[in-house]
Amino acid sequence: MLIFCWMIAALAVVSVVAAGLGVAAQHPLTGEAIVAESLLSEGNLRRLLAGMPDTFARFPPLGLVVVVMLGAAVAERSGLFAALIGRAVRLAPAALLTPVTFLVALLSHHASDAAYVVLIPLAAILYREAGRHPLLGIAVAYAGISGAFAGNLLPGQFDVLMLGITQSAAQMIAPESPLNPLGNWWFTAALGLLLLAVGWPVAERVVGPRLRGTVPDGPALGSVGTAPAPSDAERRGLRRAGFAALLVAGAVAALTFWPGYTPLLDPDATGPARSGPFYRALVAAFMLLFLCCGWVYGRAVGCIASHRDVVRMMVEGMRDIAPYLVVAFFAAHFIAMFSWSNLGPIMAIRGAAWISSLDLPSAATLVMLLLTSSGFDLLIGSASAKWSAMAPIAVPMLMLTGISPEMTTAAYRVGDSVFNIVTPVASNFVLVLVMCQRWVRDFGVGSLIAMMLPFSIAFGGAGLLLVTVWATLGLPVGPGAPAHYPLPGP
Repeated sequence: MLIFCWMIAALAVVSVVAAGLGVAAQHPLTGEAIVAESLLSEGNLRRLLAGMPDTFARFPPLGLVVVVMLGAAVAERSGLFAALIGRAVRLAPAALLTPVTFLVALLSHHASDAAYVVLIPLAAILYREAGRHPLLGIAVAYAGISGAFAGNLLPGQFDVLMLGITQSAAQMIAPESPLNPLGNWWFTAALGLLLLAVGWPVAERVVGPRLRGTVPDGPALGSVGTAPAPSDAERRGLRRAGFAALLVAGAVAALTFWPGYTPLLDPDATGPARSGPFYRALVAAFMLLFLCCGWVYGRAVGCIASHRDVVRMMVEGMRDIAPYLVVAFFAAHFIAMFSWSNLGPIMAIRGAAWISSLDLPSAATLVMLLLTSSGFDLLIGSASAKWSAMAPIAVPMLMLTGISPEMTTAAYRVGDSVFNIVTPVASNFVLVLVMCQRWVRDFGVGSLIAMMLPFSIAFGGAGLLLVTVWATLGLPVGPGAPAHYPLPGP
């Protein structure tokens, strides 16, 4: 919050100076002169103070996150996410324990903090039961959850959040730019599989041998407990949740493809634009998916007796995102004020001209963004907070050099996750350290960083390589999301 407060204060000062100097730029598409405006002018101060509720309420990611979290809160608090994570890891053969643990960690990104408090300690127990070092289980799970956070085999609420921020930035150049929650899917899925292929040998050949000299001196296995087998109620709940997921998916498919009745397609549009309502409806689809599956699972296991329990879970979920709402208030005003000052488009146009004069390939430009993002990752833990600050400059600027907003977002997300597992400013770093100390009492901050650093280096190199190849080949980043942004005119 304080970071955004200082940025708003600095932005106000810069806007006054820029307006006084007459800083301006010419819009490359319309030819219109864009002139810097002072945020302390009568009109902008009136807009800030009188329109504060509207500025906050119209922040694009706000409604998206709240809607999705209404359903995700039920799925998490009913125990569905934890049951899915535990069942997937528990069924892994001993020889495939590492790749299966990592794969489950990738899929558990949608479970938010539940992945940390469920999967990581469970992985330590399962590795110990298999006769392997429990800290290796923690390392693999932590690497998959946090270090590979940019890789996501299935889209979810975080994609909605990040691309919502991207949308508000892209509208500086293209006001009608639509939100596509699947705009990073092809890239993030490919990245997830690549990091799985990289993380497996790193765990077995680098991290595992290093841990041989670290003897667990924590509690005996019996006092920690073993991985419990699922009860009959949990099995029944998972079956019912799977059936509910099929029903929700079938309903969305029917509303998209039913002959003569396609409310999720735009009949007046052509090409990929016809699917615009479908992409926007995915926010509601995710909410309904989590809500229905969590509800039927909770009924089966006995933690949901009536609709009152569902409402209570939703309320608790809203309570959990209260810190995000506080940050979103200041982020919304920073982005809005950035737009009012016209500094964003001016910097984007001038920056794009400078980058174009360098004649760099799009891959090199994206690598520069990736490295900048990874540097900030060492200092600021929140991915959405960093992107809220960077997107108003990076997205329009790269759009004007022919790089799509979705490709820019994908490159940022790779850089943002490189150092997640080695920086103490990460929100769950201390939690993971405590879990390690449960097995090795004198395991310190330096030991955790040293254990996770090979993953960080390998993931950073793999992500950089994938961004370079993807941009060079011009592959689509997701459904209806090209890597390049075609601009009309010369």
